[in-house]
Amino acid sequence: MALLKVKFNQKKRVKLAQGLWLMNWFSVFAGILVFSMGLFLKIELRKRSEVMDNSESHLVPNSLILMGILSCAFNGFAGKICYDSLDPAKFAKWKPLLKPYLALCFVFNILVFFVALICFLMRGSLDSTLAQGLKNGMKFYRDTDTPGRCFMKKTIDMLQIEFKCCGNNGYKDWFEIQWISNRYLDFSSKEVKDRIKSNVDGRYLVDGVPFSCCNPSSPRPCIQYQVTNNSAHYSYDYQTEELNLWNRGCREALLSYYSGMMSSMGAVTLLVWLFEMSVMIGLRLLHTSLESIPNPEDPECESEGWVLENSLKDTFKSALENLKKLGKFNQVEAGAEGAEGEEGGKTPAITTVS
Repeated sequence: MALLKVKFNQKKRVKLAQGLWLMNWFSVFAGILVFSMGLFLKIELRKRSEVMDNSESHLVPNSLILMGILSCAFNGFAGKICYDSLDPAKFAKWKPLLKPYLALCFVFNILVFFVALICFLMRGSLDSTLAQGLKNGMKFYRDTDTPGRCFMKKTIDMLQIEFKCCGNNGYKDWFEIQWISNRYLDFSSKEVKDRIKSNVDGRYLVDGVPFSCCNPSSPRPCIQYQVTNNSAHYSYDYQTEELNLWNRGCREALLSYYSGMMSSMGAVTLLVWLFEMSVMIGLRLLHTSLESIPNPEDPECESEGWVLENSLKDTFKSALENLKKLGKFNQVEAGAEGAEGEEGGKTPAITTVS
């Protein structure tokens, strides 16, 4: 029994073709939207590529860009087919291409669905990318005189100001690295010497943070040095001064920003996928309804259209059988080629009569 079997007359076929033509052009605009989303996300990721450890995060924007381009191509082509289907003479040239085209549409829709899922599932990979990238970026914060790293300080400062964050996981991350360049340290000072000697790696570590960690909403001037020393500041307790520095780490802030963006893009891509599926089903109904016209010379006669000629179960069984036959055919061909090789390798015996 055919799946989604529908009866059509000429009027219904014309309406279906016109509706599909319109839907395909809406799908072209949807493809442009998907392409634009991918391009926007790629630009946003490029802006902060210095604090990202690898290029895996670009899988999502690259996939969206590719799906957007393919969507415009597929739907533009389908719109042409639907337009020509109104004229039997023009439609005749498309008939041999429709089945392969519908198969490609099916594969394309599967890819769109997986791209939508990737948008939701990339959070874990993005988390590890940001964690390592921010850690490395903070290490290079002081290297303002090193070629290739001289802009890292500005990048980190702008990041912390824009996203209202501090450090990788929190402001205490700055206590574990030397973020002040040796160029700005007075090595004749006893305090500097003592701090360097007290550290195994010979680094100048302080319980201080860059100025960009300061919260402008704090009612008092920002305390960015001796943050954990209550006695160094009047009427100060670092455990209760929540407004002094940003408490949220930049990894969490960036992860929330990009995850929210990718989730929104994934939801839009799912809606596009549903629309593409409806267009593909409509195109299949149009194709079968035109092919099943009993008398091609009488375009006004009724016909039937369907999505699958048999039920899902029967179609699945048929597909499995075809795959098995294809496998056996390949085995037979390989065996035949081997036999021919053996026969060709034999040297015929020659008898000499004296």
